[in-house]
Amino acid sequence: MQFDISLFAMVGFLFAAYAVVGNDALQTLGTFINSNRRLPWWALFLYASVILVIVFAFGYITNGGELQNADGTARSLCNFDVGCDPSYGRLNNTTKYPVFEPQWYHALPPLMLLLLTRFGIPVSTTFMVLTIFATMGGLTSMLQKSLIGYGVAFVVGGAIYLALSQTVERFFRATEHQQHAPIWVLLQWITTGYLWAVWLMQDFANIFIFLPRGDGVTPGSGLNPSEAVLAVGVTILLLGYTFWNKGGPVQRILESKTSVHDIRSATIIDFTYASLLFYFKELNDLPMSTTWVFLGLIAGREYAFAITTQAIRFAKTIEITLSDLSKAFIGLVISIDMARGLPYIAKGFEGGGFQALPLSELAGTPGAAAFLIISNLMVIPVALYFMNKSAFRAGLLAAVYAAAAAAFFLFPIA
Repeated sequence: MQFDISLFAMVGFLFAAYAVVGNDALQTLGTFINSNRRLPWWALFLYASVILVIVFAFGYITNGGELQNADGTARSLCNFDVGCDPSYGRLNNTTKYPVFEPQWYHALPPLMLLLLTRFGIPVSTTFMVLTIFATMGGLTSMLQKSLIGYGVAFVVGGAIYLALSQTVERFFRATEHQQHAPIWVLLQWITTGYLWAVWLMQDFANIFIFLPRGDGVTPGSGLNPSEAVLAVGVTILLLGYTFWNKGGPVQRILESKTSVHDIRSATIIDFTYASLLFYFKELNDLPMSTTWVFLGLIAGREYAFAITTQAIRFAKTIEITLSDLSKAFIGLVISIDMARGLPYIAKGFEGGGFQALPLSELAGTPGAAAFLIISNLMVIPVALYFMNKSAFRAGLLAAVYAAAAAAFFLFPIA
């Protein structure tokens, strides 16, 4: 057995693996845990673990991604003589996600993610973990795809539940205390497996970016089989703790939503979310925030319920969805600041004592500088909203988000 992984890479991997499976249990396994509380946690964990191993093995062996040769042909990243990459091609663009040895500061964002998770904040693991490895072009690509993902999921969730709220979901609420047909149990386990598998294909990159990524040519440049087995084993152990802990604190966000304890409603949520992730996975290889897609879906669903039923007040829906989006935005700003600030600080200490570097080292271009400044200034209306969730401040914050999103797509940054 051969292991050639640096200390900081191992520490970062451990933090990322636990933070990812702990934080994203909300999205992928939260409804599964909620609606199967009658079963022992280890039975649910065993099911999820088997799927994780299958998805990893398939990606590692057959779908590690490709690199372009100079003549335009492609070569596979998966070569057991040099190592394989299980990230399903999400990290193949080395222009946006350069390959280099992780340093001490690369381990800090997943640690921050771990801490924020303890407070139940739905932080995007993609932004928190990958941003510090990405160029500004990589960051903006992830953010663009994630914003589009939120919008598409919001529209899809709203449309589906406008149609279902007065029909199917109304029937579910009227019969929620009755014995459900066994077929719903089977359907929920199938859709959970579908969702968990597609989510892993999207988010394996967030964990394995700390470990060796092969170039398909250089011996030992990729993740060798011994390292792969150890990495999967550690991830499974951390996943087991998440199940034992019933999803952790972040699970409270899902429990605040309408009708998520009913196994039939949970099945529809899981299938819709999984199908959205599958669509974006097939769209292109760019990483994206699965958290933002999930929040968009749930927000659209809640607004549909507020419009068509008395299950939740419209004002309460605005407060909940705006709060969830604002927490995700705070996580985005923290991840951006850490991604730009930590390498800047580390570079300043390279000569022994700290030497102040030009501020251009933080941004690089005027567009990027404006992006960083505006992102941090937007924390002010977010903080004001959390201090007093009045209708006026909610409207103001929504307008700020809309204007910022429009400016982001209209004006170049990188």
